[in-house]
Amino acid sequence: MCGRYALGVRLAYIQQRMQEQDMQVDEAPDDDAVRETFNFAPGNFGAVYRAEVADKESYNAQQDADSEHQHQDLEKGKDNTVTKYKLQSMKWGLIPFWTKRQPDYGSMMRTINCRDDSLIEDSGMWTTMKRRKRCIVICQGFYEWLKKGPGGKEKIPHFVRRKDGELMCFAGLWDCSDEKLYTYTVITTSSNSYLKFLHERMPVILDSGSEAMKKWLDPSQKTWSKELQSLLKPYEGELECYPVPKEVGKVGNNSPNFIVPVDSKENKSNIANFFANTKTKENLEPSPKKETVSPRVKMVKDDDRPTKDSEWSEDNAHKPVPAVKREHSPETAKPVEESKKQKINSDPTGISPQKEEVA
Repeated sequence: MCGRYALGVRLAYIQQRMQEQDMQVDEAPDDDAVRETFNFAPGNFGAVYRAEVADKESYNAQQDADSEHQHQDLEKGKDNTVTKYKLQSMKWGLIPFWTKRQPDYGSMMRTINCRDDSLIEDSGMWTTMKRRKRCIVICQGFYEWLKKGPGGKEKIPHFVRRKDGELMCFAGLWDCSDEKLYTYTVITTSSNSYLKFLHERMPVILDSGSEAMKKWLDPSQKTWSKELQSLLKPYEGELECYPVPKEVGKVGNNSPNFIVPVDSKENKSNIANFFANTKTKENLEPSPKKETVSPRVKMVKDDDRPTKDSEWSEDNAHKPVPAVKREHSPETAKPVEESKKQKINSDPTGISPQKEEVA
């Protein structure tokens, strides 16, 4: 799962690093269009990289067939169309284009993540987006809470980043409302062996400039395929994971210390470092009143929501649509009430979608 990450760098830096890694950036917003914070939460506007495609189109099976022929022509060099790519500010928590009203906070939390196995079947709320609205979500790394003690009541925050220190790129999906509100979701998969101790799920991570990333973003791939599905897998590269200050648990807090190990000499909130610096002083002044957070932690007064395990649980994410057993007759179908329970997975926002044609 992924319910919080770090994005404490300017958009100009992101653009520079992507271009240095052979990622084309034809358009980018101003730095202040993206929330720069080491404690990035759902509802904030993040940095998203995608191909320049139409926000909304009318789709049908014939168009899919035509686009497949166009893709084959492109491979043969018959199409000289140049695709443009852009960095864009989008809100975390995908709102489907067919939504009639603005979802509340609880509904939005159900679409911050999209399970990889929910994309296998060609049905459900992600159908249109997975075909034509694939993107990359950029960050420095993500947070996960390790549950310890009786009943898992003690939660220790950990930060996960690339071992080489480069920006981390998640596979994602995006959409746009009639009001031109752009939103996105982060795709998750099973955790790799390195992170199994922390959580059973992790974001799908793609290497910047890799063939996998270029294939994921390719707008000429307008039909969902096994090839695209195969890109959604546990990360095989090297990662680092370590405990970080507990103050990151409150959404309104922000500090560069949040991505530094608690036992690191670089972390000034580390108690060991505090005593090491004061040990040589012969005359200690009266200790100031103990503060609840590190002096370097910036408080955002208008956002003091604490971390709630239920909010960040991937149980809220859209699950795969159960397969239908064709051999059963209508008389043996499941009761109506049970069917209603299953429908929650096809509409996690709690809003019924408009009918769309599925190829």
